[in-house]
Amino acid sequence: MDSTEVKASPSSSIAPAEKAQTTPVAEKIAVKTPAKQPAKAAPKVSSKAASKTPVKAAVKAAPKVKAEKPLKEKKAKLVRDSFTIPKAEYVVLDELKLRAGKLSRQVKKSELIRAGVKALAAMSDSVFMAALKVVPAIKTGRPSKE
Repeated sequence: MDSTEVKASPSSSIAPAEKAQTTPVAEKIAVKTPAKQPAKAAPKVSSKAASKTPVKAAVKAAPKVKAEKPLKEKKAKLVRDSFTIPKAEYVVLDELKLRAGKLSRQVKKSELIRAGVKALAAMSDSVFMAALKVVPAIKTGRPSKE
């Protein structure tokens, strides 16, 4: 009989802790899991030793060439705003959207407003002032519920 094999009989006087070690499940676990050995430290390679191998040193020292990426345009920051507009002028926005659709160019209301701002910015001072005089001033804020 091996020293590793210990058979426990019900009438033997083995302590409960020793009985647990001799059960078949405990034996299987002991066989599957080897005893832990202290981890070995990886050998340290000094920089002098690394420089002794010229091929590895040349590969490490070679500058990495990155592929040139096309310059990305920075996205313009967007501002969300709300405003009050008379119903008649709001209807004109819808008519302009339909007009652009007939010309095979789908647009959004915000695109129409931005195009209008660009058109106003391109005007001379006298034409700009004439356009502002045509637009009546309205009370700011939320419209009253009618």
